[in-house]
Amino acid sequence: MYKSLVYGINNLIPLADGSKVPCINFDNAATTPPFFSVMNRINSFAPYYSSVHRGTGYKSIISSQFYEGARDIVLDFVKGDPEFHTVIFVKNATEAINKLSYRLKDEIKNGIVLSTYMEHHSNDLPWRYKYNMDYVEVDEHGRLSLDHLEYLLKKYNGKVKLLAVTGASNVTGYLNPIHKIARIAHRYGCKILVDGAQLVPHHPVDMKPIDHPEHIDYIVFSAHKMYAPFGTGVLIAPKDTFKNGISDHIGGGTVRLVTSKEVIWDDPPQKEEAGTPNLLGVVALIQSIDTLKRIDMNKVANYERDLTKYTYERIKSIPNIILYDDGDVENKVSIISFNIEGLYHGTVATALSLEGGIAVRNGCFCAQPYIQKLLHISLEEMEKYKKDENLLRPGTVRVSFGLYNDYDEINVLLELLNQIGNNTKYYDLKYRNPPFYLK
Repeated sequence: MYKSLVYGINNLIPLADGSKVPCINFDNAATTPPFFSVMNRINSFAPYYSSVHRGTGYKSIISSQFYEGARDIVLDFVKGDPEFHTVIFVKNATEAINKLSYRLKDEIKNGIVLSTYMEHHSNDLPWRYKYNMDYVEVDEHGRLSLDHLEYLLKKYNGKVKLLAVTGASNVTGYLNPIHKIARIAHRYGCKILVDGAQLVPHHPVDMKPIDHPEHIDYIVFSAHKMYAPFGTGVLIAPKDTFKNGISDHIGGGTVRLVTSKEVIWDDPPQKEEAGTPNLLGVVALIQSIDTLKRIDMNKVANYERDLTKYTYERIKSIPNIILYDDGDVENKVSIISFNIEGLYHGTVATALSLEGGIAVRNGCFCAQPYIQKLLHISLEEMEKYKKDENLLRPGTVRVSFGLYNDYDEINVLLELLNQIGNNTKYYDLKYRNPPFYLK
């Protein structure tokens, strides 16, 4: 539907038989190709590229004004409050979460941070080594258990200071009801961080007014997952979070005054953005936001949901297919994870690439505890993988759509999966050699 907006769609790639076909990219949850508008904006802005906050030349003024003005555009996209929130530009969502994990140490102190068993490692590991932690369980289908969330909040009786939760799973695509979760958390004096890396590019987001009980306290996301792959991420937080204390990264651009004995730090967000900022990355992000707003995020969500529904209704009939979600397409973004019984997930992914030009992801998607839950693998069973690194690791195959994918591409996927599902022994022999996946 929106193919003409996206760069590199018609590139031909080689198959195992030597022929070439257009690449079918179903790995959008990892990263997306750029919009044409983003590439054009980068090129048109490049002649004016100059130092940000560091010069009086015309180009430097233009660059600085654009960079600072971008913060309000980002806030408007997720309905943040420019009077209350600050926007900090970082490399990606991972860096944003790490930054927040350092800056909340004084606020949380001896309190507890809750994460969940469906998180990307980036919304687990940064908290794991700094705070007392516990984890919200998932149900038998992999959905987040709100009953268990409330149980933990009651159990710790006001000691939980932050809940770090994904807006949409990068494994199952499940949409978490972030506003309902925020209401529950706030009732117990707990703030909420939403990892929006898989949510913001695919679904409308509303942080809600700061006095609303369902307000989102913190949110992070990455430009490279929303058609602007130039190394920019976003952390949105209350200004007061960064008013006191020292940043995890310090240096040029973070201070008002330095003597040999004293440092006076700048106000946020400047005090959190040490060094020369990634201006062109921000240019790309802002152009991507402009393009997505022109399309309308509701239309994006609806179209991708239709693609997912079409795929799900047909993939269920593939021989030997194993699906890892509850089938509720209305409450997920455009991600489907599966296996074919009797085949290693890497075998299936390799066959799709070499025989159909289809790019998918396989493995655990930086969410190993969640995959272990979905595959019903106990901690005791995981011990054997620690002892023998040559064992093939558990995982799934992940298909993830972007707004530019279409039904013809999905039909190619379904036809090839049908072949694979009907001929598992053949494909196992042909693509079973693990080192082959790395060639």
